[in-house]
Amino acid sequence: MRKYSILFLLTLSIFTYAQGVIDEVIWVVGDEAILRSEVEEERLRAQYEGQSIPGDPYCVIPEQLAIQKLFLHQAELDSVEANESSVSHQVDMRLNYYINQIGSKEKMEEYFRKPSSEIREEMMNTVRKQMIIQQMQAKLTANIKPTPSDIRRYYETLPLDSIPMMPAQVEVQILSFEPAVPAEETERIKQRLREFTERVQNGSADFGMLARLYSEDTESAKRGGELGFVGKGQLVSEFAEVAFNLNDPKRVSRIVQTEYGYHIIQLIEKKGERINCRHILLRPRISATDKVRAIERLDSIRHMIEADSLQFEQAVFRFSEDKNTVMNAGLMINPNTGSSRFEYQDLAPEIAKQIYNLKEGDLSQPFVMMDQQKNREVCAIVRVRKKTDVHRANLKDDFQTIKSMLEEKLGRELVHKWILQKQKNTYVQISPEWQGCDFEYPGWIH
Repeated sequence: MRKYSILFLLTLSIFTYAQGVIDEVIWVVGDEAILRSEVEEERLRAQYEGQSIPGDPYCVIPEQLAIQKLFLHQAELDSVEANESSVSHQVDMRLNYYINQIGSKEKMEEYFRKPSSEIREEMMNTVRKQMIIQQMQAKLTANIKPTPSDIRRYYETLPLDSIPMMPAQVEVQILSFEPAVPAEETERIKQRLREFTERVQNGSADFGMLARLYSEDTESAKRGGELGFVGKGQLVSEFAEVAFNLNDPKRVSRIVQTEYGYHIIQLIEKKGERINCRHILLRPRISATDKVRAIERLDSIRHMIEADSLQFEQAVFRFSEDKNTVMNAGLMINPNTGSSRFEYQDLAPEIAKQIYNLKEGDLSQPFVMMDQQKNREVCAIVRVRKKTDVHRANLKDDFQTIKSMLEEKLGRELVHKWILQKQKNTYVQISPEWQGCDFEYPGWIH
């Protein structure tokens, strides 16, 4: 069976079908038409993005478009709808990504040869369909809940070469905090931001230009500090509280302190529950002396843990400033998988280097690392909670992996049967010149 996701077409399609070419209906599914231009557009997109299509694109693409229409039709019958707030959020993220990659909204419009309003509308339609299809698939497979016995029987029937090799993995607990910032350094930062504010307010400088020159948020600085349209939940609370209370685009906010540093903000535009603003971020400088003091403090904590006068978990609750792990006894969670297991390459390089030669239960020496979220240096110690060497997946160590394999298999089988059944009950008409294909689902032609 051809392994190909029905969502492969549901990315932003921004290609324009060649002018002067006569379009035509090539498939009809139910009361929905598939046009030659749609197929050509998707073929060009895949070619442009270097995406491999497994087979003849003029067979694969129309069939996948037809499958999409089956799901979308069923979603309409079942009253499955996309959450418009989620759709808008996803579109804002994609638009901001394109603007960031290309350089500005104007350059994006020039690149795609469309106004941003049209690009946005196409994205809204694409993301909306994607979310609806995902919800329909989730609804179809919602009752797939294999029991431990089902999982064990499935594992026992797997040929040895079908059981995946699991990479070396590690579970890590971390205790970290930032070196103390002297009061005079904080005041220096605030004074600099006050100077920027005064220059903007008296008209001697442009906020966007100052952001390009001085803001330490390097990505938004490229766009003059502009963040793009965001909802309140996309911003840290301290920043959002001030930004969403701004009303005059000519004024500059008060200085705002967040976990990332100190900001001043200028409103650009409000649209309902979303806001576009620009900001300048400055971070206090940490001196070598401050780092040494923090390392010495961590070393003392480490000695207490080693002497059994303090448990690592207790030390985390008392001293750690890492809000992502402090309530989890310091246990780090892999953002890519949602589990506590990491392959070494998924860890921050500084952490991977520290733990590579440690055994289970061992503590690292104190070290300095970069907090990628805050883009600031922190001092840390880590503890190896568990280590697993390279091995073939087994029920004891990799139960969730094997469970996911079975759920995926059962889901594919269920969706396959559903599509075959829908084919029987759906009117499908294919133009004769488009019928000579080796379809994944042969039932299109009755």
